[in-house]
Amino acid sequence: MLWLILSVSLTYFIYTLKLVSTPSSCNHNHTPFTVNHHSAISTTVNTTNFTSTTPTNLHHVVFGIAASSKLWEQRKNYIKLWYNSKKMRGIVWLDDTVKTDPNEDLPPVKISTDTSNFPYTNKQGHRSAIRISRIVSETLRLGLKDVRWFVMGDDDTVFVTENLIRVLNKYDYNEFYYIGSLSESHLQNIYFSYGMAYGGGGFAISYPLAKALVKMQDRCIHRYPGLYGSDDRMQACMAELGVPLTKEIGFHQVHFLSH
Repeated sequence: MLWLILSVSLTYFIYTLKLVSTPSSCNHNHTPFTVNHHSAISTTVNTTNFTSTTPTNLHHVVFGIAASSKLWEQRKNYIKLWYNSKKMRGIVWLDDTVKTDPNEDLPPVKISTDTSNFPYTNKQGHRSAIRISRIVSETLRLGLKDVRWFVMGDDDTVFVTENLIRVLNKYDYNEFYYIGSLSESHLQNIYFSYGMAYGGGGFAISYPLAKALVKMQDRCIHRYPGLYGSDDRMQACMAELGVPLTKEIGFHQVHFLSH
C-alpha cells in the first residue's frame, strides 16, 4: 500500500512539473481531437445530436452488470433501486452461484466463463478484472435481438435510465462508440488514465463496436497481463480498435478518500 501511495505521489509530482515547464501559446487550437473511424468520434463531450427515425428506448439497451457472489445479498439492493424487468433487459454476471428469488425484480443471473487461462501479473490487483472486462462480449454472445447499446456497470452502480436514454439518443448506434466518463478523483485519473471510462460510473458501447470487440478481445487481454483492472483492459482493446472515449459527464465515477 505504501508503494502504491509513493508511486501515485511521484506520478503527480512529475505531471505537475511538466505542466509548469510547458510553454504556453497564444494561438491555441480549440478544435476537438477526432479520429476518422467510421465517423468522427470526439474525445470531448459530443455536441452533435444524432436523429433517428426510431428513437432509442430502453428496449434497445442491454445492461451487463458485474457482481460478486460474496457481496450479492447486499449489492443486489442497489440494482433494485433502478432496474425494472418489465421495461429493461440485463444480465448480472457472477463468479459463482447464488440463491435467487423469482419474486425479486432483478435481472437474470449468469456465471462468467472461466478465465483461468488468461495471464494476470499485477500484484496490486485481482484477476477478477479479466472476468469483468469480458462482460460486454459475453452479453453479446447471448444473441439478444434488437440491441443498439450495451451498457456496463457494477452491482453498486445506480442508473437514472431516463437520462441514460436521452444521452444515447445523441449518438448514431450504427457507428463505433465507447461512451463514458472519468473518475472524479484527479489522482485516480493521473494514475490510470484521462482517456478511460470508469466502470463504476457505467459506460456504453454501441452494438457494432461490441461485435468488433468480441472478435479480438481475448487476444487483446492476453497482450496486457500487467494491467490493474477491467476498465484499463477495456480501454486497451478500444485503443487497438482505434476508438477513443467519447466523454459524457453524466456517467459519474466517485472515489471517496478517507482523511
